[in-house]
Amino acid sequence: MKTIFNKNTNSELIERIQTLKESDTAKWGKMDAYQMLKHCTLGEEMFQGKKQYKRLFIGKLFGGMTLKGIMKNELPMKKNQPTHPEFKISGSGDFDSEKQKWISLLNGYHGYSNSNFIHPFFGKMTNNEIGIFVYKHSDHHLKQFGR
Repeated sequence: MKTIFNKNTNSELIERIQTLKESDTAKWGKMDAYQMLKHCTLGEEMFQGKKQYKRLFIGKLFGGMTLKGIMKNELPMKKNQPTHPEFKISGSGDFDSEKQKWISLLNGYHGYSNSNFIHPFFGKMTNNEIGIFVYKHSDHHLKQFGR
């Protein structure tokens, strides 16, 4: 399976991000292009330990099962999946700055290791699960905007 820890896969995602334009419209969902970028940078900051979020009760009930469903094959993530409340973005901001921030954060996965990571919905995740999930999440949102 593709993982963010593979240099070629990481580079492919970055190339796709570089093609994003502020005027791009989503094929599904409610976010605009800036909001998607901000949503993704918040996720990368969380995985890299720069931000932490409280574990959701519903995640304690269903998180592990949901993660297994995402990890079981190479299929992309489904459209219109629920979003952690703190990852729901509204408003606007500096599109180009946020795009460069996402690219910089993706480059931060070279040499990554966070064996104590606990996702606010999925719970404890291995480095392998993190690598696959970060790829699938990024791919999902890039496809959302036709990239």
